[in-house]
Amino acid sequence: MSKVTIISVKADEEGQRLDRWFHRRYPALGHGGLEKMLRKGQIRVDGAKAKAAHRLEAGSEIRVPPMPEGKTPKPRVHAISKAEIDQLKSLVIYKDAEIIALNKPSGLAVQGGSGTTKHLDAMLDGLKFGNDERPRLVHRLDKDTSGVILLARTAKAATALTAAFRGHDVTKIYWALVIGVPQPKQGRINQPLLKQGGKGGERVTVNEMGQSAITDFQVVEQAGRRAAWVALKPLTGRTHQLRVHMAAIGHPIAGDGKYGGAEAFLGGDVPGRLHLHARTLEITRPGGRLTLTAPLKDHMQETWALFGFEDSSAKNLEWP
Repeated sequence: MSKVTIISVKADEEGQRLDRWFHRRYPALGHGGLEKMLRKGQIRVDGAKAKAAHRLEAGSEIRVPPMPEGKTPKPRVHAISKAEIDQLKSLVIYKDAEIIALNKPSGLAVQGGSGTTKHLDAMLDGLKFGNDERPRLVHRLDKDTSGVILLARTAKAATALTAAFRGHDVTKIYWALVIGVPQPKQGRINQPLLKQGGKGGERVTVNEMGQSAITDFQVVEQAGRRAAWVALKPLTGRTHQLRVHMAAIGHPIAGDGKYGGAEAFLGGDVPGRLHLHARTLEITRPGGRLTLTAPLKDHMQETWALFGFEDSSAKNLEWP
């Protein structure tokens, strides 16, 4: 066992979650052990107790108690093949010296969880493109949500992008197929959301005790009264926000059995998978705003063709 130490957060570590900071520096420390130290106040940030999700700031001082010694457990990760590297590179829709944007397919998890060894985070060495540094995740998409996801190519870029997401300097538009046709066809959903349960049982509900959550929506096209193509603009970034909000107004996203139940499945030729796609992401870059667009793929592309929806229909949407 080592002694208590005080470590200052480096500039390139700003924006990291406290738990991830510990896991990178002390991989032999399990998550349960970390949570116990946090509850007891053995770990402190600038002299105060902190939670695992606390975002670090450059210059902050972290009190590190004696850490367990011993052999670092070998992480269970998916070994990436050349074919998978080639496939991963085929997902790139934008790349410069600081960022990479991918069109993530539905079904690919962003990070690992219980029993998940194949995920995007485990394969990022395949996207170095000659750099020494490994790309870093700066935000997330649900496993079954497709579309634009950003990666930082350097620690400095990761800090800047994390700050942009935290400071709401990022505009995101999602496309979804929902059950029925919302009335009115344009509006704002302002309903607080509360996250309950742990891994595997995580569920989000509309609850006055929850965090503020706001989503703007517009109907782009409709398939009679059966379903509608809806553009969604989240003004906050809560877990499962779009899925819960649409279900809350009586129009769950197609394929979302978790929040829409049996009514979320149209049947017939419509695939029974989640129809939610991160269509565009706009962020400030040197020289102006950069807009990244991810084309529809797989089952959503099939559904759009089935209903005769045209991408051009969403070109002139105006948001409040």
